[in-house]
Amino acid sequence: MASPCMAAAMLVLAWCAASGGVAVARPLVGGGGGGEAGKTKAPLQTMRAYNIAHRGSNGELPEETAAAYLRAIDEGADFIEADVTATKDGHLVCFHDTTLDDTTDVADHPEFAGRRRTLEVQWANLTGFFITDFTLAELKTLRVKQRYAFRDRSHNGESRIITFDEFIDIAVSAERVVGIDPEMKNPVFVNKQVRWADGKKFEDKFVAALKRRGYGGRYMSPAWRAMPLFIQSFAATSLIYAADLIDSPKVFLIDDVGVRTEDTNQSYDEITSDEYLDYMREYVVGVGPWKDTVVPPTRDNKLAAPTDLVARAHARGMQVHPYTYRNENQFLHFNFRQDPYAEYDYWINDVAVDGLYTDFPASLRRYQEWTATGRKG
Repeated sequence: MASPCMAAAMLVLAWCAASGGVAVARPLVGGGGGGEAGKTKAPLQTMRAYNIAHRGSNGELPEETAAAYLRAIDEGADFIEADVTATKDGHLVCFHDTTLDDTTDVADHPEFAGRRRTLEVQWANLTGFFITDFTLAELKTLRVKQRYAFRDRSHNGESRIITFDEFIDIAVSAERVVGIDPEMKNPVFVNKQVRWADGKKFEDKFVAALKRRGYGGRYMSPAWRAMPLFIQSFAATSLIYAADLIDSPKVFLIDDVGVRTEDTNQSYDEITSDEYLDYMREYVVGVGPWKDTVVPPTRDNKLAAPTDLVARAHARGMQVHPYTYRNENQFLHFNFRQDPYAEYDYWINDVAVDGLYTDFPASLRRYQEWTATGRKG
């Protein structure tokens, strides 16, 4: 079996071969892939808000691919984030959607034309090619593409879907300590669609994969600092279940105000109440809210007054990691004058969040270096 370093190096070589080895036209932090055996790694910085690469550097490259994660590490991300789901034959893979339609070329494969169907996902019917209807071998025949038409699509078709193990390989093989931030994605749906022969649940398999690779340890413990990990989910019951399996820190994700929880069918107001935060603090170190629920936008795309969610979470010793920060004008509120640095400054210094999920880890890293004034992490 290939070592983690060798596996990550193979992923690098595969991407370079597919892309022609195109160089990145920007100064990089470095550290992505092929760390030297026995060499002491630079530690994770813990003195400023965490730079969490949302699905990798997916503002530049197709999301949740080896290329996007390697780029994010080179650009200085503290953590790389992945959505973890399961295949028909029980393998864990990194993919955001329940269906393959929007970010793969599945529609170009006539052999899979009969797989398209309609299922209920989070209280609504959804039609498409569901990832849980495909084996890992079948998924590996597909190629990933950029989600948004206004982003660079020149890398469409270069990368495959990667497994959870391959994602971990990329992080542990980096030349510096890089954390991982995997989400148990749609656990209610996955547990309905996928059955494991040993009777285990999706959450069991997810935690087992982490422990097999050496992850574990409470937040800021020596074990955690050596292999940093946040486990995230929108399903509180999955986080509570996982808390009995592994002591790694967990983050409770919070959706938009009109979205009910997939596992308990609770409202936004219910899960952000003081009573619920008091309950969840026993199992998680923080919350990850959609940023427009923390500081709601007005109808004319300006910012209204912030809610008190961050203050109430901090009062309970909980971190706040909002999502998602995207640099394009389509996503920036008018208050920021089309300047992503102004947005970062507002959230880090005015709202005082503890981590940011960003599609552009390079821009967040440059902002943090620009404002660091000599501080060392």
